[in-house]
Amino acid sequence: MEEAARSRWFSPIRLGRTVTAAERTWVPAMVPWRATADGFVTPEVLEWYARFAEGQPGVLVVEATGIRDVASGPLLRIGDDRFIPGLRTLVETVRERSRGRTRLFIQLLDFVAVRRRPEPRRFFGRYLEITDSLRAQIALWLDEPRWREAEDDDVRAYLSAADRVTLETVLTDRELEALDYGYRERIWDMHLPHIRELPHVLPPLFAEAARRAREAGFDGVELHYAHAYTMASFLSRLNVRSDGYGGARENRVRLPLEALATVRARVGDDYVVGIRYLGDEVVAGGSDLEDAIWFGARFAEAGVDYLSVSKGGRFEDAKQPKVGEAVYPYTGASGYECMPTVLSDERGPFGRNVPLAASIRRAIHDAGRSTPVVTSGGITTFEQAESILARGEADCVAAARQTLADPDWFRKIRLGHGDRVRRCEFTNYCEGLDQRHKQVTCKLWDRQLDPADPAVRLATDGKRRLSAPSWSPPGDEPAG
Repeated sequence: MEEAARSRWFSPIRLGRTVTAAERTWVPAMVPWRATADGFVTPEVLEWYARFAEGQPGVLVVEATGIRDVASGPLLRIGDDRFIPGLRTLVETVRERSRGRTRLFIQLLDFVAVRRRPEPRRFFGRYLEITDSLRAQIALWLDEPRWREAEDDDVRAYLSAADRVTLETVLTDRELEALDYGYRERIWDMHLPHIRELPHVLPPLFAEAARRAREAGFDGVELHYAHAYTMASFLSRLNVRSDGYGGARENRVRLPLEALATVRARVGDDYVVGIRYLGDEVVAGGSDLEDAIWFGARFAEAGVDYLSVSKGGRFEDAKQPKVGEAVYPYTGASGYECMPTVLSDERGPFGRNVPLAASIRRAIHDAGRSTPVVTSGGITTFEQAESILARGEADCVAAARQTLADPDWFRKIRLGHGDRVRRCEFTNYCEGLDQRHKQVTCKLWDRQLDPADPAVRLATDGKRRLSAPSWSPPGDEPAG
């Protein structure tokens, strides 16, 4: 307990003008798939965050929450005022269960369309657009000019029965991808009107979402500019938009900065606005650390209150999904780097993203700014976190999977019970559930599972604990 009290990790930090976190322990956003199908807070959502709050982290970030009022499955939404009451209850629950110790932010997300991989006959019979160009490719391949005038139904029937060589010859790369992986929009698909309009649409959407977050009582918002989603794609070197929002770095950062400025104008200077973004995309042709350092400096200049650095998690190298499933951005090499597992290379899964945050923080400080930088990825012990802070590699240390394994681990360490921490094994059992949009749990919780115990709530499959076993210090009453 004395060692923890002297540590940097358990010391306070100022975030923005008005918020001070009691310690530099941080729970980053994790999607648990517990909201209703139309994005409302449920009792299961409340219990999920209440359980983390019992561990009393300095900062807890609520899952990626959609800023549009559109269907997105059991993912929280904040795209309309009708979501505010449920989110306010969530804030109140965390305040109560953390005994007022935890600062609560909410992550704001936008994404473009991603469809499930279709059954081939359905793809050719319904989804594939029959164009004159496609007819011409078939005519050339078969050396039969009549195909240039073929009816749509005849083209669909031919392609449904065609062999792989034919498909690879007559379909475009994007059409073949839609068949093999499912249809996926890019933010540089300028032929689509709603994609062209993103620079005009997104800043006010983010700003109104931030306004709702403030009305609900959150201490701040985190703009989600990372991984496979809209704003990360604007930052990417792969972004080739020709409208002033793609190509050179100055253009790629333009919309993220405009969204930040619009949010700031809406919620004021006295409200925390942070950014989660990538230190490295880890895909061919994508942005790297050099880009991230430059972007970080621009965000700091623009007055962001903190930067949370992640890595990878892109669609470009994701594995092919099964028919009926959607492509998942954490299955390729970039996804591995985002969430490295125990099945690793010689570096292991521990802290391998820290050098990215360290380089970004160093550049920001060299520029005369002190914007706090949050690091994460394979953090699992007090010694590891404390050494990161001691070396000046970050200002806060976050842990997702380790906190999932043991929501009380920060509190256990702070109270001198570090030997009782349940250590994450980095098997990515949780990530496998997330991939299938199942309620996310940890396999370690089920080592303390008595299905006959009426106090134990089970997941919808009836086989897993829905939350971690409770814990309280010896001789103390249970938290909450």
